[in-house]
Amino acid sequence: MIRDITIGQYYPAKSVIHRLDPRGKLVATLFYLISLFLFRSISGYFIATMFLVFVIRVSRVPLSFIVRGLKPVIMLLMITVLFNLFLTRNGEVLFHAWIFTITEGGLVTAVYMAVRLIYLIIGSSLMTFTTTPNELTDGLEALLHPLNKVRVPVHEVAMMMSIALRFIPILLEETDKIMKAQIARGADLESGNMIQRAKNMVPILVPLFVSAFRRANDLAMAMEARCYRGGEGRTKMKPLRYRSRDYMAYLVMAVYVVTVVVIGRYVPLHVWIF
Repeated sequence: MIRDITIGQYYPAKSVIHRLDPRGKLVATLFYLISLFLFRSISGYFIATMFLVFVIRVSRVPLSFIVRGLKPVIMLLMITVLFNLFLTRNGEVLFHAWIFTITEGGLVTAVYMAVRLIYLIIGSSLMTFTTTPNELTDGLEALLHPLNKVRVPVHEVAMMMSIALRFIPILLEETDKIMKAQIARGADLESGNMIQRAKNMVPILVPLFVSAFRRANDLAMAMEARCYRGGEGRTKMKPLRYRSRDYMAYLVMAVYVVTVVVIGRYVPLHVWIF
């Protein structure tokens, strides 16, 4: 399960998406996630699906690598679907047994919510798959730069987010090593009830926290030794510059948003109860 978590990881590849400006990718990701809540029809979801498939193909990130990142959230996805399926009581009753009732509105809401969650995860993951942590930091700092006028420490916030993203795969790898070491020493991490399993995690959490604090201390000392004093007056070795492909990406994203909103709202397509 630890190896299936791909959040914050960067997948190196030679694609147009990888070469895009990080500011454009951040804005495009934000608009794509917002667009998923601007329609409620099969036609809108069909366009969103085609656009997502197109971006995945262009990014050259393997579909198996993307799907693997969905495994850790399957439980959350199932809980969300079940809550919407059984607690929404709109429309004609399709199934009823004891206290469980499935209606047309519940089924529609559950399916749409599941698709939205999957697309939210894939869409946001594609940004981290195709953007290095340093590029994310520079992009966030550039987009939030106007907040400096109201004394918001934009550089420090972007730096913290970059460090957090960089630490995610490191801590996951460290957790995997500690779990294997404890299992080799005879620790039983799978059997027992929920309380017993929580107690069995103590031998993993303690060394993990110790290792995390040690790494954080080493990072702080390394930054101090390099005379890091925040973002004021700092220059960049690779300043961000928009190129023609970035303007083309903005145009494609604008066309997608307009198309999915117009067709998803005003061109209904009905299949059964959807």
